[in-house]
Amino acid sequence: MVPTGLELTKWLFDPKHPLTARVMVNRLWQEMFGKGLVVSSEDFGNQGNLPSHPELLDYLAVEFRQKGWDMKYMLKKMVMSATYQQSSATSPKLREADPDNTWLARSFRYRLNTEMIRDNVLFSSGLLNPEMGGPSVKPYQPEGIWEAIAVGRKGRGETEYIVDKDEKLYRRSLYTYWRKTIPPPSMLIFDAPMKEICEVRRVRTSTPLQALNLLNDPQVLEASRVLASQLLEEKSLSTEQKIEKAFRKIVIRKPQSKEIEVLMASYSEEQARFKKDPSLARKLLKVGAYPQKETLDQVECAALMHVVSIIYNLDETISKS
Repeated sequence: MVPTGLELTKWLFDPKHPLTARVMVNRLWQEMFGKGLVVSSEDFGNQGNLPSHPELLDYLAVEFRQKGWDMKYMLKKMVMSATYQQSSATSPKLREADPDNTWLARSFRYRLNTEMIRDNVLFSSGLLNPEMGGPSVKPYQPEGIWEAIAVGRKGRGETEYIVDKDEKLYRRSLYTYWRKTIPPPSMLIFDAPMKEICEVRRVRTSTPLQALNLLNDPQVLEASRVLASQLLEEKSLSTEQKIEKAFRKIVIRKPQSKEIEVLMASYSEEQARFKKDPSLARKLLKVGAYPQKETLDQVECAALMHVVSIIYNLDETISKS
């Protein structure tokens, strides 16, 4: 006899059925630490990996169930653990003994998912639209991709990609419109999975295309311009203090003196270049739809925008450690 939906639900959440809770806490652990206690988070069967810490997995699964399947509680518990709060710094001896960090002697360090990278850029610049729910939106995308691939009636979005306007441009990446045959290219570059099948574990690569994307993505450049404009309006801060504030907003730590020195040198170099040819500054400040204040010094803004863009492109900015 085929079970009803209610019977299946009762079976999945029955205290005598431990798999549901184990699978879920393993995926939450994977989200926080980069990989699950069971590495093959998509396969808990005979073909999957054994848990590295079976007692810990059982404890978390029981706790999760007893707390009413509260994901917020479980994530907070993981984040506040001593294991999560370790440094990712390591030593040759430790790398030799535990190269994959199976025994959790240090924190994991891994590149963020593409949605997190974009959302962090928008949040740190003050552009992020926190609205919840609603239809998908179409942020910036290279021209011509849909026209080359899509078929359908012209004028209704089937054959052309019509970029959204105003606040829709800055919604979280969760709401980005995704057409299976024409996925967002920037997301694919950062290893977003295709939508034909469900994937619970993403592959992470490091390629030159990812660096080129961050350097040239209109969304990142626009965020750099907006944050630079905000900092320029703080007249009481020196240029060095503005760069330090941008660094702390983006990287979430105070920059070292050497880092400030490098960024200040880059600022001075770009400032000289834009003073020599102000048209370059005007052209750069036109990127993105967010309005630019005409009262701001364009040379100063473009030079500071360049520095902010450098900070957004740091490996530490797009990594979790």
